Amino acid sequence: MRRNFSSSMEDFALEQEVEKNKALTEALHTLATEHHELKQSLCKSRRPSTLSTLTEDDFYDAVSESELSVSGFLSVASQSCEEDEGQDNPLLSILRHPSALRGPTGMSGEGNHGNQPAQYNGVEKHRTSLPAPMFSRNDVSIWSILKKCIGMELSKIAMPVIFNEPLSFLQRLTEYMEHTYLIHQANATTDSVERMKCVAAFAVSAVASQWERTGKPFNPLLGETYELIRDDLGFRWVSEQVSHHPPVSAFHAEGLNEDFVFHGSIYPKLKFWGKSIEAEPKGLITLELPKYNEAYTWTNPTCCVHNIIVGQLWIEQYGSVEVINHKTGERCSMMFKPCGLFGKELHIVEGYILDKSKKKLCAIYGKWTECLYTVDPATFEAHKKTDKKNLDEKKGNKQSSVDEEPEEMPPPDAETAQVIPGSELIWKITPRPDNSAKFYAFSTFAMHLNEQEKSMEGVIPPTDSRLRPDIRAMENGDIDLASAEKKRLEEKQRMARKNRTKSTDEWKTRWFQQGPNPHNKAQDWLYSKGYWDRNYTHLPEIY
Repeated sequence: MRRNFSSSMEDFALEQEVEKNKALTEALHTLATEHHELKQSLCKSRRPSTLSTLTEDDFYDAVSESELSVSGFLSVASQSCEEDEGQDNPLLSILRHPSALRGPTGMSGEGNHGNQPAQYNGVEKHRTSLPAPMFSRNDVSIWSILKKCIGMELSKIAMPVIFNEPLSFLQRLTEYMEHTYLIHQANATTDSVERMKCVAAFAVSAVASQWERTGKPFNPLLGETYELIRDDLGFRWVSEQVSHHPPVSAFHAEGLNEDFVFHGSIYPKLKFWGKSIEAEPKGLITLELPKYNEAYTWTNPTCCVHNIIVGQLWIEQYGSVEVINHKTGERCSMMFKPCGLFGKELHIVEGYILDKSKKKLCAIYGKWTECLYTVDPATFEAHKKTDKKNLDEKKGNKQSSVDEEPEEMPPPDAETAQVIPGSELIWKITPRPDNSAKFYAFSTFAMHLNEQEKSMEGVIPPTDSRLRPDIRAMENGDIDLASAEKKRLEEKQRMARKNRTKSTDEWKTRWFQQGPNPHNKAQDWLYSKGYWDRNYTHLPEIY
C-alpha cells in the first residue's frame, strides 16, 4: 500500500513538472511574440528620420524586466564533458565561429615533399558561386528545436542540417585571413604605433565575415583538419579539431615570405537567453612579426544571435577587445558596443591605442561590419562631446523617450559610420558579391573555401574538411543526403570514442600540442610541425 502511494506521488510530481515546463514554454513564446509585435507597431507609428541601420524585423532586442526573469531562469552554459561525441551543438559557432612571393620553405622549416610543391593546392581559377543555392528555412522553426533547451545544456540539442551552411567550423575560422594585406602593411612600416593600427584593424576585420551569417557551420569531427594556401594573399594555413570535450579548434598560419605567424585556439561558451543565443569567446589569438621580434595577442568579442523565436535573425558583437604588443607594452583597447534600445550604436567599435604608461596615442573608431578609422584623441573626444550635447538637446525637445523617433535606414550601399574630420581610413570591408544572399551570405573569400579539384587527390590529407561527405552534399543541394551523412559521421565518431574507452589507446592530436602560450603563458594549443611534409599515412579514417 505504501509502495503504491509512493509510486503515485512520483507520477504526480513528474506530471506536475511536465505541465510546468509546457506552461513556461508557451509563456515564453507568447511573451517574445507580443514583444516583437509591440516593437513593430512602435516602429511603424513613428516618422522615419536618418541614421539607424535596423529594418523593422531587425528592430532591437531590448530586455524588459519580465524577459530578464525568464532569461535568467533559462541561462545555460553549453560546454559539457558529458556530451555525446559528435553531437551537434546548436549555433555553436555563430560566432566561433574573418601578397607575397612564395618561399622554398615555410617559417616552420618544412619544405617541399618529393616532387610536389609544399604550397600546391590544386586551384588555378577560383569559383564565383556555389554549385547550388541555399535552402529556404522558412518552414522550419528554430524555436521548435531550442525550446527543448529549457533546463538543459545547449550541447544536448541536435540541430537539423537545414540550419547549417556548407562549411566546417575549421573552414569558417580561415576567414580570419581574408584581409591578410593588413598584416603585410604592418610589416611594411617601421613605426610601432602604425603597426598597432594595422594589427587592430586586422583583429576587427577577422570577425567582419560573421555579419548576416546566420547559418551555423558544421561542427568539426575530432581529428578533422583543413588547409588553405593562397599565393595571391601570401599565406598558408592549417587547422585541426584537437578536442571534443570541450570542442577546441586550433590553427596556425604563416606568411609564404616568412614575414608573420598567426595562430590560436578557439572554444566558445554558449548561453540561451530565451530570445537570443550568446557566444562568449574563449581561447587566445596571437600574431607574431619576426622582422620586429613582436608578438600581439587578443581575444574576440562576444557574439549574439537575436530573434531565434520570432522575427528576422540578426547578429551583433559586443564586449572589450584588447590587442597587446608584448614587446613595446603598447595596446589597443577597443569596445564593440551593444545595439542599445533604438539601435543607434549597432556594430560600432571605439577605443584608443595606448603606450605602456597608458597615455592615449590615437583614437580608433568605426563599424566592424564596414570600416575602421584612426584620429587624434583630442579631436575624437571633442567630437564625442559635441555628439552628446546634440543628443541631450534632442532629448530635451521630446515629451518622453516613448515619443523618440527611430532613425531612418541609410541607402544599402552607404557608409553609415560618421567620419570625423582629420581621420585616417585604416580598413574597409571587401564588398560581398551580388549573389551573396543566394549562397548563405558568403563573401567571395568564403565561396573559395570548399573548392575541390581532381588534382588535390593524394595531396591533401584524408582528414581535410573538403572531403566530408555531409558538407559536400549540402553544397551540392542534396539536403537529404547531407542529413543522412551527418548522422552517419556522428555515430561513427561515437563508436570510435566508445572503442577507445575499452582499450588502452588514447586519442593523440597530430599537428598541435597543448601548452602555454610563449608570450603570456595562457593555456593554448601550439603547432608541432610536420604537416607540410605531406606524409599522411598515419592518419585515422574519420569519414
